[in-house]
Amino acid sequence: MEIYAADTIEKYNRYFGFETRHPLVGIVHFDDSVEQPTHCMHFGFYSLFLKKTTGCKINYGKTSYDFDDETVVSFAPGQTVGIHRFEDGPAPEAVGLLFHPDFLLRTPLAQKIKQYTYFSYASSEALHLSTEERFILQDYMDKIARELQHPIDKFSKSLIISNIEVMLNYCMRFYERQFVTREELNHNVIGKFEQLLDEYLDSGRGASEGTPTVKYFADKICLSSNYFGDLVKQQTGKTAQEYIQLKMINYAKSSLLNPTLTTKQIAELLGFQHSQHFIRFFKRQTGNTPREYRLQLSDSPISNKNMMLN
Repeated sequence: MEIYAADTIEKYNRYFGFETRHPLVGIVHFDDSVEQPTHCMHFGFYSLFLKKTTGCKINYGKTSYDFDDETVVSFAPGQTVGIHRFEDGPAPEAVGLLFHPDFLLRTPLAQKIKQYTYFSYASSEALHLSTEERFILQDYMDKIARELQHPIDKFSKSLIISNIEVMLNYCMRFYERQFVTREELNHNVIGKFEQLLDEYLDSGRGASEGTPTVKYFADKICLSSNYFGDLVKQQTGKTAQEYIQLKMINYAKSSLLNPTLTTKQIAELLGFQHSQHFIRFFKRQTGNTPREYRLQLSDSPISNKNMMLN
């Protein structure tokens, strides 16, 4: 399927026949009056869609997912998304917020936009809303739409930016609620993550595949890296990267108890190409080099007692 490059909001509106009231921000409404063919589109701006009905399937990356009603899904500049209409199905109904990165220039939101990590979630990780939550988001969509109908003045941009930011913050709150309400499912994800990480380290896979990464485990669990990272942070209080590094340090400490393993061999098992990189990593995490750590172990009373028993 040919990819349509919607690098501007005007091009996006032209594709669907929407009016462009502002070149850098817009509110769009999809219903049965709008032609919505199956298509593949490359986004050049941020977009957030409040879906009201079923009727289409979203293809994000390599996997397709049903996009249910009463959900929110969002996309960031640079993402390519395929929309597939169900045959003989109803026309999807949705309202969407579109805003170009240039609209955020010289505003505090430009510095904060990366904090809204759900723009890089997969469509399977859509935000599922309660009725009250949907009304809240719809209200801010309506406020932005009304402001776009108003003649532009010195207050226009700040008012629109403010409403966008509040809306994005509400989505953050609702995602936090979703993480909590899916706690049992999330615990299963954390358990699977820990199992995969232990297997990765215990098998010495790092020697062939490198140091373990967040993306590796997110892919194994079929989640986007951002969603996976946010879930791990919410469940453990640590970032996914911090969690991986803690496991690596524990593995390294355990390996250093084995006198037959050299520092270079341990570094290779963990995926470090150069032992010096491992030494710096270990010292940054523990305050000691691997050699210093081994010397401390050999000087400890417990270690000496074990040596005597042996």
